[in-house]
Amino acid sequence: MGLFSFTQKMAIDLGTANTVIIKDGKIVIDQPSYITINRKTEKIEWVGSEAYRRVGKENNNLQTVRPLRDGVVADLGATEHMIRGFIQLAKTKRSIFPSALKVVVSVPSGSTDVEIRAVRDAAEKAGASEVYLIMEPMAAAIGIGLDVLEPKGNMIVDIGGGTTEIAVITLGGITTNKSIKVAGDEFTSDIVDYMKSKHQIRIGEPTAEEIKKNVGSALPDLEDAPEDFSVIGQDLASVLPRTVSVNYREIAGCLEKSIQKIETAISNALDATAPELYADIYKDGVFLTGGGAYLKGLDKRFRDKFQIPFHVAEDPLYAVAKGTHIVLENSSRYSQLFT
Repeated sequence: MGLFSFTQKMAIDLGTANTVIIKDGKIVIDQPSYITINRKTEKIEWVGSEAYRRVGKENNNLQTVRPLRDGVVADLGATEHMIRGFIQLAKTKRSIFPSALKVVVSVPSGSTDVEIRAVRDAAEKAGASEVYLIMEPMAAAIGIGLDVLEPKGNMIVDIGGGTTEIAVITLGGITTNKSIKVAGDEFTSDIVDYMKSKHQIRIGEPTAEEIKKNVGSALPDLEDAPEDFSVIGQDLASVLPRTVSVNYREIAGCLEKSIQKIETAISNALDATAPELYADIYKDGVFLTGGGAYLKGLDKRFRDKFQIPFHVAEDPLYAVAKGTHIVLENSSRYSQLFT
């Protein structure tokens, strides 16, 4: 690189729903994982928040897509352009000297070798000279302050956009791992379908997200119940706009099957856990991270079902990103964690 070259470092939580980049200890990118492509010119028009603003509002020439689906790269070219766009936005300082770019990217623990290679290729083509990958539940554990290198069982349930990652960690490795494609996106889809079948109105993904944030619940009875949420959708019969009031109890019912699938995966993970590690988990509890951890009543539901403490991590949405950054800054200490 030459005498005056230097290395920039970025930690990237490449999520199905959101991408978070931490640089110099600060979150510099926190935007939806969307990209808008001009079909006519094949040019990338918008990335992130600007692309998300156009979801469902495109014309014949413009197409807004999510390059990642179910936690993995669905469109390698679009993923490359999205990462490149975010990296450019993250590079706030300009320099006359060339710089190398070192990144650590988190990936789902259930990723195949092909999927891992796709993420690595996308990051390299986006301009990274050094690319290291770490499993999301491992990053989440580090991000919430757990010492993953100790001979102690730690259990993470990371409910992201595309996948729920369930892992038991000890001595710097994942001993039990379950990754299912039931997470925030599935909750959103459940709500879209429910509004159509129950209330006979058609809504889009952004509206379903708002319903989930405001009245999403894992339990039909909450001590601190949220107020009903008003939704405007298109009446399926008249094609006219109609306002519907939605309460948390009905959303808890519509999410029931998806939450049961997560419960089954947690049960299977606990069943596959060694007795000594299980004892540690029983003592210290299970930690919930990811955006899905915000679902009202989820920790109580799991606690009652498994008779084990479940804790919503502090700042669960950024646990993976923070852990990825810690690994980036202490790569020699955590070198054994790289995939």
